[in-house]
Amino acid sequence: MNHGQKSIDELLGMPCWVIDTLPKRVPENSPGQYFTADRYFRDTQLESIRQKHANIILKLNCYEDIALEDEINPAPERLIAEMRSGYVNIRVGDALITSDKDDPYIAVFNAGEELMSLIRELAASEGLFVRKGQ
Repeated sequence: MNHGQKSIDELLGMPCWVIDTLPKRVPENSPGQYFTADRYFRDTQLESIRQKHANIILKLNCYEDIALEDEINPAPERLIAEMRSGYVNIRVGDALITSDKDDPYIAVFNAGEELMSLIRELAASEGLFVRKGQ
């Protein structure tokens, strides 16, 4: 960790944005079929959604340095392999992006407005939405 850079635990405690297949959080009392649809997406489309997440990070890396563990700007193949294998923390300056291979969303913590503007555009290019996290 660089001197003055927040720890991962500090970043995880900050407000976040979520990159997801849905434009807003589904209320608990929603009359729709959220859990049925969520299970369907996880069972049939999770790999495709996860590829979209990787594409966002790779596109982001065209504009910003990213760090995976202590490696700055890892090879695309390594980044994708890590994202497919489990939980990863990706640093972009003072921001943190978390990704878990089992989730149909990724989270962005401590990102400034300029970075979030870029992330919104990149998410939209992949057919995904950016919304405030909990």
